[in-house]
Amino acid sequence: MPPSSRHPINRPVFFIPLAVLSAALIVSVWQGAAFVAAETAVNDWILRVFGPTFALAGVAFLILLAVVALSPLGKVIIGGAEARPLLGRWRWFAVMLCTTIATGILFWGAAEPLFHLNTPPAMLGLEPGSDGAATFAMSTMFLHWTLTPYAIYTVAGLAFALVYYNRREPFSLSSLFVPLIGQRAHGPVGTTVDIVCLYALVAGMAASLGAGILSLAGGIEGLGGFAGGTPLRWGIAALIVGSFLISAATGLQKGIAGLSVLNTWLFFAIIAFVLVAGPTAKMLGLSLRGGADYFATFVPRNLGLDVDGDWHRQWTIFNWANWFAWAPVTALFLGRLAVGYSVRAFIVVNLILPALFGAVWMTAIAGATIALDRQSGASLYAILSEQGPDPVLFRLFDALGGGPIVTATVLFAIFLSYVAGADANVSAMSALSTRGISPDAPEAPLGVQAVWGVTVGLVAVMLVASSGIDGIRMMSVLGGFPALFVIIGAALSLVVMTIRGRREAAPASS
Repeated sequence: MPPSSRHPINRPVFFIPLAVLSAALIVSVWQGAAFVAAETAVNDWILRVFGPTFALAGVAFLILLAVVALSPLGKVIIGGAEARPLLGRWRWFAVMLCTTIATGILFWGAAEPLFHLNTPPAMLGLEPGSDGAATFAMSTMFLHWTLTPYAIYTVAGLAFALVYYNRREPFSLSSLFVPLIGQRAHGPVGTTVDIVCLYALVAGMAASLGAGILSLAGGIEGLGGFAGGTPLRWGIAALIVGSFLISAATGLQKGIAGLSVLNTWLFFAIIAFVLVAGPTAKMLGLSLRGGADYFATFVPRNLGLDVDGDWHRQWTIFNWANWFAWAPVTALFLGRLAVGYSVRAFIVVNLILPALFGAVWMTAIAGATIALDRQSGASLYAILSEQGPDPVLFRLFDALGGGPIVTATVLFAIFLSYVAGADANVSAMSALSTRGISPDAPEAPLGVQAVWGVTVGLVAVMLVASSGIDGIRMMSVLGGFPALFVIIGAALSLVVMTIRGRREAAPASS
């Protein structure tokens, strides 16, 4: 019997999020309008009062990571000089990329720039659909999908990797605070942090899966020319949950890593098709102008100094809150992958490379969307306004002459994206709610993973059926509020370890 099967459940961390999530789901289905109204009010208050904190944290994290990379800590090997990597660099990058972007970059890469192109913030004085609005739209896509969001993940993941492998602290989010306050970090406060962050991630995964189910169903129905209705949506949910549980059972090397490598190649194939089939010259020109604007306005745009306050809160800060909500538990998985590599290599693979990928993806997908929407008769924004964001990506590929084969490839990429991301996060969630996880026994029992996986799937399908997905998505954003302070704590711990240098990060004796 493998060691992981003997790990007992951490009962508070396992049962409390399940109970709270179930209660919230019942209330959202029973009193949907009132529930969403209450959440919206709280959400607006958080974004208004703590928006500057979210914004400053993102910029500060980038500065911190640059300092860490140049400091003596940058040369430290995670796990010690004798540690051996779990994955080669290519597979490490593929796993990191596919388990962090999930389905977001696929959907919002086509839908989000249409908002910015056609409804730019009034403070900039741009005419909707103009050259200036197009440049702003591309610049904003770079802002929301490259350096700043990945800095949130990288700070959290790096801090956890060092405390877990080098200081031999327990597999718990409370371990992030040990360099800061010592062993007082463990105990009731640490358990509370684990519970809140686990709940936030479950809610976020359910919302993401719900959106994925709707988009996959829409694509399948469009490709097959039929209306699948509720049975199709249940079938998609069951297939996704079953797939990532099978992947979890096969382990990191064969499961998540294999799916991620395949998915990454599909991403590059999609980019290549768009660059060949799309208005390439316009896309590249737009990317250059957007990139120049991105760097020229980097600090004021991150901090919301040159755009309307409402726009900044509802777009940039709303995005950061989502990334923060996922960051604590995602950090556990990213930190686990890092053993055997240097701190600088971690920063390159978790910050620089995915940011570059995001820029290339947005050059192709967002660039093609903006260019086609500005052409007479494309009407992608009309589709967005009338039908929502789900069909926009498929209409983009139709406009590019993709045909059934390209549509099927995109559908498969969406499917793999969620399976890979869900597999990684369910693995981290399950380990967090299990006692005794260690580098020698890193996996929670498959039964615990099955409970979390099935729970996420059931919540997502019930939300789709009851039209309550907006409520649970809002709940996942609210999870970014406590997560903000968790990641700030992780950043402060990373500051302490950087000041103390190599001595602080030297592996503790076991």
